[in-house]
Amino acid sequence: MKPDLHNLTHHPARVVVDFGRPPLEMDGLLLISHPQIQENHMPRRHSFIALILAALLAIPLAALAADNQTKGPKPAHISQGQEVKLADYLVPGKTTIFDFYSEYCPPCRAIAPRLEELHMARADIVVVKVDINRPGVKGIDWKSPVARQYSLRSIPHFKVYDPDGKLKAEGDEAYELVTSWLK
Repeated sequence: MKPDLHNLTHHPARVVVDFGRPPLEMDGLLLISHPQIQENHMPRRHSFIALILAALLAIPLAALAADNQTKGPKPAHISQGQEVKLADYLVPGKTTIFDFYSEYCPPCRAIAPRLEELHMARADIVVVKVDINRPGVKGIDWKSPVARQYSLRSIPHFKVYDPDGKLKAEGDEAYELVTSWLK
C-alpha cells in the first residue's frame, strides 16, 4: 500500500504517515521503511543510526559500572594510588574486605594468596584490593592520593564492611577478624 505523501504530518520529533496499519514506535521515534520517505528524511535516518550506535556503546559502559557491585572470580584490584570511593565497590548482601596494599610491602605480598583463597572459597565474602601505589612510584607510596585519603600509616590495612554496607571493623580489629577467617 502506497502512502499519500501529500498528507504527511511532520512534527519536529517524529514523522507520521498512514500506511493503513499501526506504525512501529521506539521512544517517540517512528520507524518508516518506505523508500520515498527515507529519501526525503535522510538526515533523520542518520540521527536515528547515531542514536542507536550511542546506545550500543553505552550498554558496555553501564555493564562495567554494574560490575563494581558484583563478586568476580578473583578479587578486584582498584585505585593505582588514586582516591577511591569504597562505597562504589561494596557488594550488597556480602561482607566486603578492602585490602590496602603495595607490591613493595612484604607482609602484603605474604597475605595476598590467602586473601585470594578466602575470596574464592567463601561465597559470602568479597575481597577488593586497593593498590596505594601510583604507577611508576618505587617503594611504598605513602604520599599517594588514596594513602592520604584514608590516612594510612601501615599496610596491609583492612576495612571490613558487613552485608548491609556498614563499616564493621578497621585497622587492627579488622586485621584480627580477617586473619581469623584465614585459619
